[in-house]
Amino acid sequence: MTTKNPEIINWKNVFAHDRTFQEKKPTKWAFIEEFFASDFYEKLYETYPKKDDSWFFETSNDKSAYRKWWAGQDPDGIPNDVEDPNFSEHWNKLHHYLFSDEFLSNIRKFSGVPVNKVKSLAFMLLTRGGYQLPHIHDVGPSTLILMLYFSKNWNKGDPGGTYVTTEEDESKMIFEPYNLDNSVIIFQDGPNAGHGVRRITKDVERRAIQIYLEKYSSETGWSAYPIKRELREI
Repeated sequence: MTTKNPEIINWKNVFAHDRTFQEKKPTKWAFIEEFFASDFYEKLYETYPKKDDSWFFETSNDKSAYRKWWAGQDPDGIPNDVEDPNFSEHWNKLHHYLFSDEFLSNIRKFSGVPVNKVKSLAFMLLTRGGYQLPHIHDVGPSTLILMLYFSKNWNKGDPGGTYVTTEEDESKMIFEPYNLDNSVIIFQDGPNAGHGVRRITKDVERRAIQIYLEKYSSETGWSAYPIKRELREI
């Protein structure tokens, strides 16, 4: 098994959910608590970027959220591993690790999905009134979406976590994250991979980062099918 960095991600805890993820039907997903090593997580939590003019407010009929992109890009628009002095030492360390062979190899073993490259990285912030209506991308089976949460004292039952549904219908919800403090929800894209966020009704900040991983080839590019709308989650 690939060497697992105990200082960053709690891989033992992640792999405890691999069979559950791989055997789920009709859509594969897993919710994992204590995703990061606790000391590392606390440093990330303490230095999570403050909302300022560098954040974009995304609002439409189907969503309301703040986004801050987090990655350099090469000439072809592919995210790459570059240190950014605007982020803390621990956020830069995490950024570097997400591009590492170790991280990608472990995610492949966990999921059984042949992802090999980071497609996008973004900080996602929701406040009172924030939401996203349920939707399905269905761009292909070689895409994983990870939502990592950094919100303490979240009350069970409160909206804000990215819920799972098999249709573009909130009433068909089958799971909603209940703990947004050092946790992650991971799901594989597909025709039944519905997801959304219920409208937040309290004066809170739902802090998260969104990561897209996908299979990539230098000859054929990204494996995802062309779609009309961008791959953007909250």
